[in-house]
Amino acid sequence: MGPSKLKVALTLARAVALCAACSLSYADVVVRDDTGALVRLARPAQRIVTLAPHLVETLFAAGGGEKLIGTVEFSNYPEAAKTIKRVGSYASFDLETVLALKPDLVIGWRSGNVPASLDKLRALGFPVYVSQVERIEDVPAEIERFGVLAGSSEIGNAAAKRFRERFAGLQQRYSSRPQVRTFYQIWKQPLMTVGGKQIISSVIRLCGGENVFEAVETLAPTVTIEAVIAANPEAIVASGMDASRPEWLDDWKRWTSITAVARDNLFFIHPDLIQRHTPRLLDGAERLCQQLETARGRRPHG
Repeated sequence: MGPSKLKVALTLARAVALCAACSLSYADVVVRDDTGALVRLARPAQRIVTLAPHLVETLFAAGGGEKLIGTVEFSNYPEAAKTIKRVGSYASFDLETVLALKPDLVIGWRSGNVPASLDKLRALGFPVYVSQVERIEDVPAEIERFGVLAGSSEIGNAAAKRFRERFAGLQQRYSSRPQVRTFYQIWKQPLMTVGGKQIISSVIRLCGGENVFEAVETLAPTVTIEAVIAANPEAIVASGMDASRPEWLDDWKRWTSITAVARDNLFFIHPDLIQRHTPRLLDGAERLCQQLETARGRRPHG
């Protein structure tokens, strides 16, 4: 082969290599969501709308926060989330506002968003990823998937690794401790708790506790005071609406037959740390584990 032909061959080889690299960088992004559906993007998402506050947190943790162009009310963490345009609430987002933002990915919440509204977005051609994390140990996989969708896998994978390591530490320390029967109270009127499939139940199990309403299928069932008295929890843990301890937690003090009341095991955890399916769930888990350990320490000796 002469010099001129060799030069042409090398040029063609470089062009082929360059095209191959281009095709790899724009290869389809394919991720299976929590409903089992495949979400396919032509490239990592550049304009993302999230339809629940906890999805914002997870997306930022996965390194995709700068791609976020719209979200819902109460998306207050991290600080940068407060400036993102609102599209309504998770229970009733404004479809027209979402459409006007022209997202190339919408991340929804199966148990929070109206299914028909998500179906409308799909029908209009918008890729929709539906999230439904039900166990604390499933959070890191969701972080990884968000990293893939946003093209920030390096950050997402690192965040997921940190979560798994921290989770394993808590599991090793607390999960085989003597069991503490626990009643978790979401609200007073109506009196609401969590069923066995709600993610808070998995946090209770991680800490060596047992949700006294574990057998209930409903995620957030309404129960009666009589049912709580009959269950006789050793610890009562409440959340509320904000960082302040709800006054209604002390209403239990009138029911002195409950072990949790007799031993003063009435605890509070900030709702954002335990009711959101995010990396901060481990902060809430640490708090709960410490509280259940306090309850163990208050058991009579001998």
